Amino acid sequence: MPQKTTEIDALLTPAEVAVMFRVDAKTVNRWAQRGLIPHVWTLGGHRRYPEKAVRELLARDITRREA
Repeated sequence: MPQKTTEIDALLTPAEVAVMFRVDAKTVNRWAQRGLIPHVWTLGGHRRYPEKAVRELLARDITRREA
């Protein structure tokens, strides 16, 4: 079940996340498919990534070891 929150989380595109991790946007989408990075779907069927979760992952740097 999705988390309910009173504040709206900023969402990032795959390209924005890719810049943060210095990888290609397709790599970000593969991480999402593998469950390594949380994502939500837009009404148009595109993945978006919660900024807070991405920054936490970047701080831990776990995706670099998994990729």
